[in-house]
Amino acid sequence: QVQLVESGGGLVQPGGSLRLSCAASGSIFSVDRMGWYRQAPGKQRELVAVINSGGVTTYADSVKGRFTVSGDNAKNMVYLQMSSLKPEDTAVYYCNAVLTTTRNAYIGAWGQGTQVTVSS
Repeated sequence: QVQLVESGGGLVQPGGSLRLSCAASGSIFSVDRMGWYRQAPGKQRELVAVINSGGVTTYADSVKGRFTVSGDNAKNMVYLQMSSLKPEDTAVYYCNAVLTTTRNAYIGAWGQGTQVTVSS
């Protein structure tokens, strides 16, 4: 069994910053990539940023230049530094990991989500 636990969400004013963290634990053999998705009310879940085990990153166009994803392979952790936040960044942010378990299953796992609200 694999668990992803996020932390760091909250309320921030427009133009402010927040840092999200996510830790993966459990029956993990290796992690292919980790990252962040978000879902705003009435909208589909969308990719925000991901990083693979080699350090290659992918960002949604809407967050390029404002958000930075980073990872710690040794700790199976991923971070999202968010700056210059806008009201349209308001959403529940979900951590995602694509990994191989100790039983050799290749799976995608999700965290429970953390709320980010950008408002004055």
